[in-house]
Amino acid sequence: MSQDWLAQAGRPLTGEIQVPGDKSISHRAVMLAAIAEGRSRITGFLEGEDTRATAAIFQQLGVRIERPSASERIVHGVGLHGLRGSAEALDCGNAGTGMRLLTGLLAGQRFASTLTGDASLSKRPMRRVMEPLAQMGAHITASEGGLPPLRIDINNSLQAIDYELPVASAQVKSAVLLAGLYAGGETVVREPHPTRDYTERMLQAFGWPIEFAPGLAKLTGGHRLRATDVEVPGDFSSAAFFIAAASLVPGSDLRLRGIGMNPRRTGLLTALRLMGANIEEHGRREQGGEAVADLRVRSAHLKGIEVPIDLVPDMIDEFPILCVAAVWAEGSTVVRGAAELRVKESDRIAGIAQALRALGAGIEETPDGAVIRGGRLHGGDTDSLGDHRIAMSLAVAGQLATGPVRIRDCANVATSFPGFLELGSRVGFSVQ
Repeated sequence: MSQDWLAQAGRPLTGEIQVPGDKSISHRAVMLAAIAEGRSRITGFLEGEDTRATAAIFQQLGVRIERPSASERIVHGVGLHGLRGSAEALDCGNAGTGMRLLTGLLAGQRFASTLTGDASLSKRPMRRVMEPLAQMGAHITASEGGLPPLRIDINNSLQAIDYELPVASAQVKSAVLLAGLYAGGETVVREPHPTRDYTERMLQAFGWPIEFAPGLAKLTGGHRLRATDVEVPGDFSSAAFFIAAASLVPGSDLRLRGIGMNPRRTGLLTALRLMGANIEEHGRREQGGEAVADLRVRSAHLKGIEVPIDLVPDMIDEFPILCVAAVWAEGSTVVRGAAELRVKESDRIAGIAQALRALGAGIEETPDGAVIRGGRLHGGDTDSLGDHRIAMSLAVAGQLATGPVRIRDCANVATSFPGFLELGSRVGFSVQ
């Protein structure tokens, strides 16, 4: 069902909030708990459509998962070889992370599986995952162009590979590592740029021997995962909309509790600080192998920058909200090295550029990024193209525009940030 929003200038952002649990960690926690031995408790689990879809798939594969309360799951692991095949297709909904990681995990099973998704996910190419898995001996077929649904055949004999990723991607790396759990020999993944190491950290937390450093991960098959309790930190990508909004809306002073600070995830924080943002970290600590901190963000005068290219892989999901911040910065901001965004839920570069131009922004697309000239935004009609991150970025733009901003097709926000509108209105956003 389509849903439109109307965003307009609210009040300064003040108060203290806790954003939902990290989506990437929630997916991985359920997956590894399901194939571990014993009972794992997950707290801070993201109650989004994407993560629920992943949990539902494991229930379909014979794993008992309890929900004692919101944001909590108890997973009764069945061990590495305890999953049971399903005659029905496994529906990933809108979850690209879910589908790519599951392709790796299911590639070594003793049963066949079919992975499907919604209309948006069915347009997202899966060949980058299929190719290394085929090198390991997996048999996977897709629709024309490498699009879902994916059919994964029975496999009893995956072999480890030493794989160099042509394009840095945490999802492809993770799919290969998960397949490596079932493979003979040592699986090695090398990256052109370091990406998020959530899978590596979580495998370690569940007791699997793994070596990893920025840009490199290696593990051998044939070990066991042991159940463990996982406390999921607040999702940095969800916090990003509030961090940017509080930096931009004059008079704001906002605190965010328990935010995941994985260095492979927080490139936006560095970029905003280079632009002059006033962001303090307090109470830095570790939670389930992940760095966590409380943030205090106050409004500041931002200046345009050339974003260092080595930051880009660590802020790939934050490109739309960075563009909004750049529109309100003095001078021009240049982003390069973000070609991966052309194949996200939408073509994120084209999508946010088109929407911001409709509001009067000076933004010029390049093949792998954009040049954004600082200026002002007026109201108008925009389209999120069904992309949750573009929708929330435009909601922030609406807080700063001189007139109301209508945002079409926002229903997908529920996949990653249920309760975004309610939380926003509590601290000063005006979005209906």
